[in-house]
Amino acid sequence: MTDHTPDGHALPATDHTPDGHALPATDHTPDGHALPATDHTTDQHTPQTERTTTDQHTPQTERAAIDQHALQNAERTATDLRRRFEQVWEALARVGDGGAAGYHRFAWTPVDLALRGWFEEQAARRGMTYERDRNGNQWAWWGPPGPGAVVTGSHLDSVPGGGAFDGPLGVVSAFLAVDELRERGVTPARPLAVVNFTDEEGARFGVACVGSRLLTGVLSPADARELRDADGVTLAEAMRAAGADPGALGRDEEALARIGAFVELHIEQGRGLADLDAPVGVASAIWPHGRWRCTFHGEANHAGTTRLADRHDPMLPFASTVLAARDSAERLGALATFGKVRLDPNGTNAIPSRVDAWLDGRAPDAETVRAMVAEITAAARTAAAGHGVRVEVVAESTTPVVRFGDELRDRIVAVLGGVPALPTGAGHDAGILSASVPSAMIFVRNPTGVSHSPAEHAGVDDCVAGVAALASVLEQLACR
Repeated sequence: MTDHTPDGHALPATDHTPDGHALPATDHTPDGHALPATDHTTDQHTPQTERTTTDQHTPQTERAAIDQHALQNAERTATDLRRRFEQVWEALARVGDGGAAGYHRFAWTPVDLALRGWFEEQAARRGMTYERDRNGNQWAWWGPPGPGAVVTGSHLDSVPGGGAFDGPLGVVSAFLAVDELRERGVTPARPLAVVNFTDEEGARFGVACVGSRLLTGVLSPADARELRDADGVTLAEAMRAAGADPGALGRDEEALARIGAFVELHIEQGRGLADLDAPVGVASAIWPHGRWRCTFHGEANHAGTTRLADRHDPMLPFASTVLAARDSAERLGALATFGKVRLDPNGTNAIPSRVDAWLDGRAPDAETVRAMVAEITAAARTAAAGHGVRVEVVAESTTPVVRFGDELRDRIVAVLGGVPALPTGAGHDAGILSASVPSAMIFVRNPTGVSHSPAEHAGVDDCVAGVAALASVLEQLACR
């Protein structure tokens, strides 16, 4: 993936387009045709002396010349922005790239440290002030830090085998939006910051949005320090190994007081915008969701010598529970997924003694989530009893419904010319922050809707449109 653009083609050198052709100079359009010179009007072949006569230099021709210049400038801006996007994207895409296996960018690993180094480098290149807060979140400031700052950004970590866009598109777009504002000659009237929230996916320690949850106090520092990965390493141990101080974790009043508004750009994780034929949109709400750990306790035994009637196999009630979850979600108009399973002893010729499985549940409202989880839990207990197995169901994390504030959302929609607003079932840092500060989200079209997969994709033109949209929003919020 390090040598590909967002739409799957080979990444160009900085002087080539995504399809391998030479990039146009700044006096060409994106499709390679020559742009009119900036000192020509639409009537280029008329002699200069004739064009300055009264019957040639009319208000209509003046307006036409102005319109032509504006078109030329817009085309140049789009071409330059596309080139800048491809350059920055290519540099980031190299970090943690697993090729066909996708990205494995987990919190507090060497890959994560490389991503953090990339962020710090991007801040330095722009002369922005770099900070890392007590919870490991990274900040790059244009102007003095807070109060009333307009903050944008997302996260850089991934799920196992993840795609390139979920999170990184928001961070790359944030830095490029800063560049775009400077290209426009705009200086913020209030502080502006780019942020990288740590461990948004929760792929390593099992809890999503750790950085923003700690920042806002939703997750206690004591609970956070005791989170463990699959190898038994605690979050505290992982932080120390990476040179961070887990003793500093906790709600950060100073950081929160700096934020006047947070706007997160993100690839849409669904086909809503594709169905509407819209390159960008905004989020209206985030469905309530959570993670539940289901543990089935059975009895280990020999696969080749233990009679079926004598078995206490935890895999059987687990399998029944998976089917029950699908039925419940379908009936209630919700979503239920068992995407992570761990067996002990995990041997081909051994009946498991234990199955740990994680349920991801989501629905349009909290009551539906509760009803679905209750049905799935009841089905698990019934199935377990039928096989002489014991089951426990424990909530590991829950997030209530998020309804983004009308005022900020409507302001963004107006700035972007009436783009669609739509809900999402995916959780985001913006959803966590929304309980503490005004927050909003901009979505970039995902043509297939595929996400949390190496096949995750957004077209480069849509990515560039997202950068331009974010820049316009930041200009409205921070510069006026």
